[in-house]
Amino acid sequence: MSQTVSDFVVHRLHDWGVRHIFGYPGDGINGVFGALNRAGGRIEFIQARHEEMAAFMASAYAKFSGRLGVCIATSGPGASHLTTGLYDALLDHQPVLALVGQQARNALGGQYQQELDLVAMFKDVASAYVAQAAAPAQVRHLIDRAARIALARRTVTAVILPNDLQEESYQDPPRAHGTLHSGIGYTPPRVIPHEADLDRAADILNAGRKVAMLVGAGALGATDEVIAAADRLSAGCAKALLGKAVLPDDLPWVTGSIGLLGTEPSYDLMMECDTLLMVGSAFPYSEFLPKEGSARGVQIDIDASMLSIRFPMEVGLVGDAAETLRALLPRLKQKSPDGWRNAIEGKVREWWTTLEDRARQPAKPVNPQRVTWELSPRIPDRAIITSDSGSCANWFARDLKMRRGIDASLSGGLASMGAAVPYAIAAKYVAPDRPVIALVGDGAMQMNNMAELITVAKYWRQWKDHRWIVCVFNNEDLNQVTWEQRIINADPKFEASQRIPDVSYSRFAEMIGLRGIYVDRPDLVGPAWDQALASDAPVVLEVKTDPEVPPLPPHITLEQAKNFSIALAKGDPNEAGVIRGTARQVLETILPGKE
Repeated sequence: MSQTVSDFVVHRLHDWGVRHIFGYPGDGINGVFGALNRAGGRIEFIQARHEEMAAFMASAYAKFSGRLGVCIATSGPGASHLTTGLYDALLDHQPVLALVGQQARNALGGQYQQELDLVAMFKDVASAYVAQAAAPAQVRHLIDRAARIALARRTVTAVILPNDLQEESYQDPPRAHGTLHSGIGYTPPRVIPHEADLDRAADILNAGRKVAMLVGAGALGATDEVIAAADRLSAGCAKALLGKAVLPDDLPWVTGSIGLLGTEPSYDLMMECDTLLMVGSAFPYSEFLPKEGSARGVQIDIDASMLSIRFPMEVGLVGDAAETLRALLPRLKQKSPDGWRNAIEGKVREWWTTLEDRARQPAKPVNPQRVTWELSPRIPDRAIITSDSGSCANWFARDLKMRRGIDASLSGGLASMGAAVPYAIAAKYVAPDRPVIALVGDGAMQMNNMAELITVAKYWRQWKDHRWIVCVFNNEDLNQVTWEQRIINADPKFEASQRIPDVSYSRFAEMIGLRGIYVDRPDLVGPAWDQALASDAPVVLEVKTDPEVPPLPPHITLEQAKNFSIALAKGDPNEAGVIRGTARQVLETILPGKE
C-alpha cells in the first residue's frame, strides 16, 4: 500500500520531534487519524472533550516543554472551536501548530456543508503562517514551514488539509520549475545585544540608587542569572504572572506578583525606584510601573516588537534573557545592600505576615485565601501548578510560595476562563512523573472544565505519577467580575449575571471514577490537601468558599473606594456580607462607621 498524504504528515511531524497531538476527530480530518492509527504509536493522540480544550492543551504543552504543541480538528465547527486556545498560545508567545481538515477540493466555493473559509478565519490567530494544501507535493513544505515558523517566532501556525487530499498517494515534489524542496530541523540561535548597547545599559543600571527588576515568562530559563544581577544591583524583584516560577519566594528581596493581582511590596517597589530593569515580560498595566519620568529604564526581550511598549526605556536589549544577563553582569558594579535592599526586605517580611493574617480571617464558610495558603507549604517538589482566570488567580498570584523546581502557569495574555484543567492535563504529557495541581473557580468548571475531568478519567492510569488534583473554589459566584462591577463600575452585584448554580464537583468526580473531597470548614483545609496529595488516583478537592472575601488590589485608589461606596449605596444583594468581608481584609479605614 502506497504512503498517503496523511501518512506523510504524521511521519513528517514525528521527524520534527512531535510526540503528542491533542484534538478531536471528524470526517474532515479522518485521513490523518487513520495515519495516526497506522503509525503504531509513534505519535500519541490525546482525545479532549472539546476542540477548544485541545488547543489549550497544545498551548500548555508548549509552555511546559518548550517544544512544538500540536492540536488537530475537523472542518467547520471543529476548526472554529480551536481558535480560543490558539489565541492563548498567540498572546503568550507559544509555538503551536493547528492541523485542520477541510471539505473536498471539488466542493470548495459551493457553500458545501461545514465549508468555512478557514484561511481567512485563521488569518489573525495564525498570521505568521496559514496555508491550505492543494496538491500532495505541496504538503512537505507546508508542514516544514509551519513547524519552523512556529518554533522560530514562538507563535501559532495552521495547515489546512482538504479531506480528499488526505487520502491521495503522497509524492515528493518533482525536480522542476515551480516546486519547493524543504527540510526539517530548527535550533534556536544565540541572541546577544551589541557590546555598545550592553555598555549603555550598564551605565544606566550602575547609576541607579534604587533599582527595581520585573521578570516575566521570558526569564523562566534564567533564574541564576536574574539572581546574580539582582544581587549585584541590590535590587528588589517583582514577577509578572507568567514569570511566577522564575524566582523562588524564599529570597527575601522577591516582592512577588505585580499588578491588579499583585502585592503591596511590588507596588511600592515600582513607585519608589529610580531605575527599572525589565526582563522577558509583556506585563500590560503601565499604571503599576514607575511614573514616566520618575525612573530610567532598561529592557531585555528576545522580541524587539515588545521593547518600550509599556514604559519608555532608554535602552532596549534584544536578546535571550540568560545570555544577555550573563553578558551584562561583568559590566555591573556591586551596590551596597544597605538602605534600598534592606527596606525592600522589610516590606516583604511584613507582607507575608499580612497575607497569613488575611488567610486566617473568618469567613462563611471558608476563606478562599486559606485554600492556597495551606497548599503553599505542602506543594510537592517538582510540582506543576496551573490556575484559571478569575478570583482564584488572585490567590494563586499572592499566596503560593514558589520554590526551585516548581513550574506554574495560566492563560496570561488572553486571561481566558477554562484553561486550568486542560493545562493540567497537558502537563502530565510533558512530565507524567510530576505531580500536577490545578486551581479553578466554579464558573470555569461549569463552563467547560467538568467535561475535561472525563479526559482525566480516561487517561490517568497511564501516568507514572497519579497525583493530579483540581481544587474547585465553589462560591456560586462569578466572583472576579462581581467585584469588578462593584469597584470599577460602581454597580452592585447583578444576580442575574453573577449567580451560578451550586454543583457538587466532588460527587461528579466520584461518579466518573476519580476521588472527591468536600470541605466546608477552615480547619479541614490543610488535612484535605494532605489527603489529596497522598491519593493514588486523581482528586477533585471542592472547597465551599466565601464570595465576599474581596480580591483586593495592592493599592486602593480613591476612585475605587468611591465606586465601592456607591455600589453599596445602590443596594448590593449581600451588603452585610460584603461589608464584613472587606472590613476584615483591611478596608475598614475606607468605610468608617460600618460594622
